[in-house]
Amino acid sequence: MKSRSRLALASLSATTAVVLAFIVPTTPAIAHGTMSDPASRVYTCKNEGPETPKSDACKAAVAAGGTQAYYDWNEVSLLEAGGRHRQLIPDGKLCSAGRDKYRGLDLQRADWPAKRVSPGSLTVTYHASAPHSNSNFEFYITRDGWNPTQPLRWSDLVHLQTFNGQNPSTFTNWTLNLPNRSGRHILYSIWQRVVGSNEAFYTCSDVDFGGGTTNPPTTTTTTQPPTTTTTTTQPPVGGTWAAGTTYSIGNRVTYGGVNYECQLAHTAIAGWEPPNTPALWRRL
Repeated sequence: MKSRSRLALASLSATTAVVLAFIVPTTPAIAHGTMSDPASRVYTCKNEGPETPKSDACKAAVAAGGTQAYYDWNEVSLLEAGGRHRQLIPDGKLCSAGRDKYRGLDLQRADWPAKRVSPGSLTVTYHASAPHSNSNFEFYITRDGWNPTQPLRWSDLVHLQTFNGQNPSTFTNWTLNLPNRSGRHILYSIWQRVVGSNEAFYTCSDVDFGGGTTNPPTTTTTTQPPTTTTTTTQPPVGGTWAAGTTYSIGNRVTYGGVNYECQLAHTAIAGWEPPNTPALWRRL
């Protein structure tokens, strides 16, 4: 009887251990989040619906990288950033944190949905689906004269404010002081965890100060009384595909000895070669 009791106790202990292994986490929960106001690009496209986005910018972003990025809206992050943001994320890929999964967020467009703002005080809200204490938050705005149809570079960012040692909740507000700007700009944020993880999160939120116009660099308008002459330089038709070139629907290029036709207007970046982006290019 004693042997049976010991066996039963051992069995119960083993079962309990297995159950505890499932319900007790072995590592700290991973933080997640993004800017909800002004809404980041990933938050905007998530709210529009990854399968049926409403804005042209979100449609293009989904076409460039697929829908999964917008279901995973709270993971535009690097696990081992540790403050080395500029070393790890290359120019032109700040909105995606350099991750191919989120490459649609780096599209250089002047029609991303944007919040209307004015110079002066602005309250921003961060949505942390898994908030963590002991975090630092940095906020930046693009420089005066920045063009949204050009790649976003680290040198384009002007520091606004940093809030260290923060203990964010699910929705956390901060008040920033916006400088004088006109037209479209990007409010950029970095959430760097300090204790227990090197993880950092990155957001691009489009804002519009009004009073400015942004024209793609390929269009020149000249006005001379009494007539107005508009000269538009179209993207190259034919030739070899090249990063940094703006393509329109119907443009044809050659890549790797194969001809392709553009199906969606965009500005090409490295990684968007025609064989890799069937949503952008149709093989002829």
